[in-house]
Amino acid sequence: MFTITVEQKQYKTYILSDESSNSQIEVVPERGGIITRWRIQGQEIFYLDTERFTHPDLSIRGGNPILFPICGNLVDNSYTHNGQQYTLKQHGFARELPWEVTHQQTQNQASLTLALQSNEQTKAVYPFDFQVIFTYQLQGNTLTIAQEYQNLSSTAMPFSAGFHPYFLTGNDKHQLEFHIPSEQYQEKNSPEIHSFHGNFDFNRDEIDVAFKNLTSQSATVVDPSRQLKLTLDLDRDRIYSCLVFWTLKGKEFYCLEPWTAPRNALNTGENLTVLAPNTSCTASLKLTANFF
Repeated sequence: MFTITVEQKQYKTYILSDESSNSQIEVVPERGGIITRWRIQGQEIFYLDTERFTHPDLSIRGGNPILFPICGNLVDNSYTHNGQQYTLKQHGFARELPWEVTHQQTQNQASLTLALQSNEQTKAVYPFDFQVIFTYQLQGNTLTIAQEYQNLSSTAMPFSAGFHPYFLTGNDKHQLEFHIPSEQYQEKNSPEIHSFHGNFDFNRDEIDVAFKNLTSQSATVVDPSRQLKLTLDLDRDRIYSCLVFWTLKGKEFYCLEPWTAPRNALNTGENLTVLAPNTSCTASLKLTANFF
């Protein structure tokens, strides 16, 4: 049985449930359309800094923040379009703006559709008319995010998009087992390419690396301490071109982030998606959590 209930917490929260598998997600549309929690059999899959979440002026550290119309940061937080310079903050504005719930469904799955439309606030930093539509679909131990990106402008619209999921883990990250479809990565703010052999040095204060040239559209992480295997299945049309791994020492999370383009793509053009006027494109992301 699938249900959707609404609770008024600090924010209106939509709770999607699959009662047969005892799985749930919680969605907060007015805080960037974010999924804050994902539970299976009472176990949290996502990490969430609940204290930080109570402060609307701070970015959310946890759940699954949405990245649009850029992933990562731009050099000097700026880009030029048609001879005019614009300032755009890291990861864009979608994670900070309220989204509108447009559809709910509880037949065969629990699904919630949200939309974000351009407005005067967005056009001041990103001069395009757009609509982004996401459908969160929960069924069993699988969470699917169907996406549609619409260019409503009379000019071509460049963008990148992605997600920043925070996965809960224990203190000892060295026991994590990574299966990432790439044999090399690039450190943030460095052109140097490093070989990847399936592990990281978690003694470092911060790890922030990008995997490009993906050889498949699937990645897995096994967490023996939680007896949990997580699988990320990316869009078969390969709109997602890279995976970014980020974590901080002493924090019980790691992030494995699917991005359609690397940081600064609005300036470099690398793997940037450019939609012709009045056209759209679709993408999907599937997350599966299996306890063993």
